[in-house]
Amino acid sequence: MRYFSRAARAAGILSGLLLAFSPPAARAQTQPAAPGGILTLEQCLQVALQNQPAVRQARLDEETNEASIRIGLAGWLPQVALNGTAQHYFQLPYSVIPIDGVNTPRQFGLRNQSTIGLGATQTLYNNDLSLARRSAGPSRQFYQQNSTGVRIDVVADVSKAFYDVLLSQRQLDVLSEDIVRLQRSLQDARARYDAGIVDKIDYKQAEILLNNSRVARKQAQESIKAKSAYLKELMGLSAPQPLTLQYDTVRLMRDAAVDTAVALDPVNRIEFQQLQTQKALQSAQIRYYQYGWLPSVGAFGNYNTAFLSNELSTLYSQRLPNSYAGVQFSLPIFTGTRRLQNLRRERLTDQRIDQDILATRNRINTEFEQALAAYKGNYADYLTGQQNLALSKEVYNVVQLQYREGIKTYLDVIVAQTTLRTAQLNYYQALFQVLSSKVDLLRAQGTLPTQY
Repeated sequence: MRYFSRAARAAGILSGLLLAFSPPAARAQTQPAAPGGILTLEQCLQVALQNQPAVRQARLDEETNEASIRIGLAGWLPQVALNGTAQHYFQLPYSVIPIDGVNTPRQFGLRNQSTIGLGATQTLYNNDLSLARRSAGPSRQFYQQNSTGVRIDVVADVSKAFYDVLLSQRQLDVLSEDIVRLQRSLQDARARYDAGIVDKIDYKQAEILLNNSRVARKQAQESIKAKSAYLKELMGLSAPQPLTLQYDTVRLMRDAAVDTAVALDPVNRIEFQQLQTQKALQSAQIRYYQYGWLPSVGAFGNYNTAFLSNELSTLYSQRLPNSYAGVQFSLPIFTGTRRLQNLRRERLTDQRIDQDILATRNRINTEFEQALAAYKGNYADYLTGQQNLALSKEVYNVVQLQYREGIKTYLDVIVAQTTLRTAQLNYYQALFQVLSSKVDLLRAQGTLPTQY
C-alpha cells in the first residue's frame, strides 16, 4: 500500500487552510532558522548527536576499545628492555674444586660486580596474540555498531520529543484562537441580552466556556515547559539554555507519508548486526581453544656488559662484554582437559547466539508489523482529521452567520465552536501522532537516518 499520492493531494488541499489557521508566529517559522536557539528538527538532532552524554559515552567506548585492541596487538612487536645490576660481596662465594683428589672449597671472584644488559624478544607465534589479531576487526565493528545503536535511540527519542513539543504548541494556538472566538461570542451574547433579545443564559454559557478554555490554555502552556525541558535533556542542553523550535507545517504534512510497501530485511536492524558481530567474536574464541595445543614460539637476543673489581673506584674501568641469541618454544602437553572443556563451553555459547539471532529475527518481524499497523491506523486518522477540520470550519462560519441573523440559537453556536476546536485539536494530534509512528516504523525497518 502506498500513501504518496494521497498525502500529496491532502497536503495541497489543506496547506492554505493550515497556514490560514496558523498564527503569525507560526507562519514566520517557515523562514530560515535564525541564530540564538531557534532550531529545526534537523538542527535539534545535530545538537543532540554532538552533546548527548550517551553518544559521547559510546564514542569514548570506541576509543577505549581501540586502545585495548592496540594493547593486545602490541605483543607482536619486538620487546626491548635495558637491565642493570650492581652488587658488593661481603663474603665471596665458594666453589668446590678437587685438589689432590680431595674436594676443597675455594673463594673465587671479585667483591664488586655490575652488569648492564640490553635484551630483546620477538614473538613468532602465540595463541593469545593470534586471538587478539582475529578479534580486532569484529571488536572494532561491535563498538561502532554500539555507537550507531545509541545514535538511533537518540534520533528516535529527540524526533518524537520534538513532535510532542510542537503538538503542545499547536494545541496552545488552537486554544488561544478558541478564546478569541469565545470572547467575541460573549460580547455578542451580552449585547443581545442588553438589547432584550435573549435572556442571560446565552452569555452565562459563553462565560463558562471561556473560563474552561482559559484553564485549558494554562495547562497547555505548562505542558510546553515540561516537554521542552525533556527535549533539552535529550539534546544534552542545560536547563537555562533557551530553546525555540522552528517548523514548516506544509513540510510536516509532506513528511507524514512513507512507503509502506518496502519489505522488511532484519539485517538492516542494528541489533541483528550486533548479534552477527558477536558470533564472529565467538568464532574467534572457538578457534583460540581449537589451536590451544600449538606451541608458543619466540626469538630472543641479549647483549651484556660485565664490570668486576675489588675496588669500587675502579669498578667501571674495564668492560667485559658478552652476547647471544636464540629461539625458544613452549608446548602444552597436558592441562587436565581444561582446553577441551573450554572449547565445549565456547561452542555451546555459539549455539546460544544462534538462538538469540533466531529470537531477534522473530522479534524484529513483530515490531515491524506493530509499527506498520500503528502507522497505517494513525495515517487513516490523520486523513480523516483533515476532512473534519475543513468541514467544521465551514459549519462554524455558517452557524455564526445564521446566529447573527437570528436564525440559529446560541446553543448551535456553542456546538459549532466546540466541534471546530475538537476538530483542530484532533487534527494536530493525528498529524504529530503519524509523524511519531513514522519514526517508529523507520526504526523497525532499520532505515532511520542517523547522519545529520
